[in-house]
Amino acid sequence: MLLTDHAAATGWSRTTVRSLQWGPLALLIVAIAFTFIAYTTAGGAEPLVVGDPGPLVRWGVPLGRLAFNLTAALTLGALVLAMWAASRKLPEFERCLTIAQGASVAWTFATIYASIVTYLDVSTIPFSFDAEFGQGLWYYLTNLEMGQMWLMATVMIAMLTTFIFASRSPWGIFLTTMFGLLCLWPVATLGHAAGAAAHETAVGANTLHYTGAAVWIGGLAVLAMVTPRLAPARRLALTERYSELALVAFTITGFSGVVASFLNLSALEDLTNTGYGGIVLFKILLTVVLGCFGAAQRRYFIDRMRAQLPVVTKRGRGAAASAAAKDAPASAPQAGGRPLVWLITLELLIMGAVSGAAAALGRSPRPQPQITADQLADPTPAQLLSGDALPPEFTFTRLFTEWRLDPVWTSLVVMGMIFYYFGVARLRRRGDKWPIWRTASITVGALILLYNVNGAMVVYGKFLFSFHMTEHMILSMIIPIFLVLGAPMTLLLRAVNARTDGSMGAREWALKLVHSKWAAFVSHPIVAAVNFALALLTFYYTPLFRWSVADHVGHMWMIAHFLIVGFLFVESLIGDDPMRTRASYPMRLIALILVMTFHAFFGLGVMTGEALLVAEWFGSTGRDWGELSAILDQQLGGAVAWGLGEFPTVILALLVGLQWAKSDERAAKRSDRNASRTQDAELNAYNERLKQLAEREGR
Repeated sequence: MLLTDHAAATGWSRTTVRSLQWGPLALLIVAIAFTFIAYTTAGGAEPLVVGDPGPLVRWGVPLGRLAFNLTAALTLGALVLAMWAASRKLPEFERCLTIAQGASVAWTFATIYASIVTYLDVSTIPFSFDAEFGQGLWYYLTNLEMGQMWLMATVMIAMLTTFIFASRSPWGIFLTTMFGLLCLWPVATLGHAAGAAAHETAVGANTLHYTGAAVWIGGLAVLAMVTPRLAPARRLALTERYSELALVAFTITGFSGVVASFLNLSALEDLTNTGYGGIVLFKILLTVVLGCFGAAQRRYFIDRMRAQLPVVTKRGRGAAASAAAKDAPASAPQAGGRPLVWLITLELLIMGAVSGAAAALGRSPRPQPQITADQLADPTPAQLLSGDALPPEFTFTRLFTEWRLDPVWTSLVVMGMIFYYFGVARLRRRGDKWPIWRTASITVGALILLYNVNGAMVVYGKFLFSFHMTEHMILSMIIPIFLVLGAPMTLLLRAVNARTDGSMGAREWALKLVHSKWAAFVSHPIVAAVNFALALLTFYYTPLFRWSVADHVGHMWMIAHFLIVGFLFVESLIGDDPMRTRASYPMRLIALILVMTFHAFFGLGVMTGEALLVAEWFGSTGRDWGELSAILDQQLGGAVAWGLGEFPTVILALLVGLQWAKSDERAAKRSDRNASRTQDAELNAYNERLKQLAEREGR
């Protein structure tokens, strides 16, 4: 279709459509320009006194990082919009995936280029095609941590490209998008804050920052490329849904950016006294401006677009948008079209400036001293093992004074609670009730989870088995009880409006998960109990245990795994959320007894064991305080597993018993109401049948 035909079909003028379509290209140009400006301002472009790789490499590193960031953003933005906003019944879905396909190929080549120029920068070896250069590059990619991360990123992104071309089913697109977000992690470990002393906090902040920025910037670029070809109703739907995603991405990007900047600055004065701090202030200012633009988009321009579609109602936007997309007049004028387009274009230009500044920061000298070889000339055993110093001797007050921020889990928990409270508020505005005790229950669970991932348990659990086991038991046995009683799935299904336009929102994904065969299988109490028991065995008696204590990523997977396993088990026993299968109450008690018995045997096994688990870690921390040796501390952890595991199990048994009694009471009331309504017809028929049998027996 010609550009004029597009303009007529979408209700926008030719100039308006062209301005929006050129927006992503303008973003790229501005990003490159500001990379040069910021890199020069921060002093990164200055030749090194010793080991300077040359101007091509000095400039190639930030440009390579910029190429990586922008292609990643375009890929992930297209995937997220296809998964969350686009209708699978309309061409917009395939357009998003087409953009994702091309962007993922570019992302793969950008990663290869960035990894090579990074090697040239680290090694100061000039590029060549001879065998010696190739051997050095291969050694860098396979033996050095930085090269391994770049190699891992390259392989993962190449796999992602294949998945994008092959996936079209809802679950395929969902899993591909999740894997795409995971592809950001290897390079995030190499970010400009990852070399700070608080390495794990820095890596988490970088990962969040990359993820939020990719969805925010890439989503807007894809929106600019797709919406000019859409009818007004579909343009409204995609803009609305992107705006919701952008609000979440803005919050995550801002929070993680503050954490990363704090780790890179030795004092607040560095913001004004150094070139690096000046660029950070520049990024903060532009991010605030972008947030204001986003608020204006939501409160003004989207409302004007909605006002032009009177068939779109608050509770039926999906169906209305789908109908309006077919029935809206082709020449319908869009009063808010030109201001909205100029706003989006201006947003893209500012995002380009922020992207260029971010790429330059990764290669610029930082005022915060990083960990160097001189600082580790005489490291402690704990530092050799983990990179962190051994925490101070434990006392009771340390439970409230020792903290280590985990940005990823903190963001997930806080955002989850905000959505939960918004859902409750929406129900109340609608006139529906939601029990206060459910809100209180999930709030308590979230607060315990926040403490568990940020407090003394994680600080000391890295070096003491007993604390690690306590953290594990709280995750799998205590927190799930409060979360399940909060019934988050029920609230989501009641508070979120259904879509009927072929797109997949939060409600649709939740229903798809609940109705899946996988959910029906793992939610059965016996299966959940067996899964819970096997999780303990496979975790503590396989290399997974060492991975969880030695690697921050392994620790995060451990938190997710035990939280999900515990939630599924508790949900199968006392949950009220919708499920495909609900076992009888005797079956639930049997599953509970199995878990209680297994916990006892597991705890006793650890308590009486004489072999130290992961001895090369817990036996080599160099801990010179505390009355318990490593093996005695492990045996104490076994007692914790037994005691802290049995106490919540008893509470679950009581709750199952109470629910069983209430179920019988409700069944009795239903039977009484039925008997009153039918005048005991069922009982009379039963007695008459017995009378006939007696008479037949008498004859």
